[in-house]
Amino acid sequence: MSNLSAEEFQAAVLKVKEDRDWSSISTLIPYFQYLGMELEETGEELICRLPRNERFVGNPVLPALHGGIVGAFLESTALVHMLATQDVTRLPKIINITVEYLRSAKLEDSYAAAVITKPGRRVANMRVRAWQSDRNKPIATASANFLVS
Repeated sequence: MSNLSAEEFQAAVLKVKEDRDWSSISTLIPYFQYLGMELEETGEELICRLPRNERFVGNPVLPALHGGIVGAFLESTALVHMLATQDVTRLPKIINITVEYLRSAKLEDSYAAAVITKPGRRVANMRVRAWQSDRNKPIATASANFLVS
């Protein structure tokens, strides 16, 4: 997280939500900027995009994205969804994440969407799904728990 106080962070998140300017979320969490994540609101769903980037290749023979990048993308998508849909007063902290790698992630744009399966006062449970060219053929899914208070 950037060097903001809790109050400044909360105010910045509220401004992002109010303006629906999801591109400025990367200024709050610099790792999103490193990944090059982009966010798009489609109806009531927030879709994250991880643009094609050769520096994220883990297997140059295929070539395929490194599993750590895919996992980080899933976790980041969950975090963005949490910030966008919940009334958080501070940055939610990951408790645990379980990633299921379903197929190789090719060197192309990847997309992900999250859903909160159980919003709690202290802990929120989430599911995240990532895909590339076909949403019905996920490359990975994840279950995550975040500490929200």
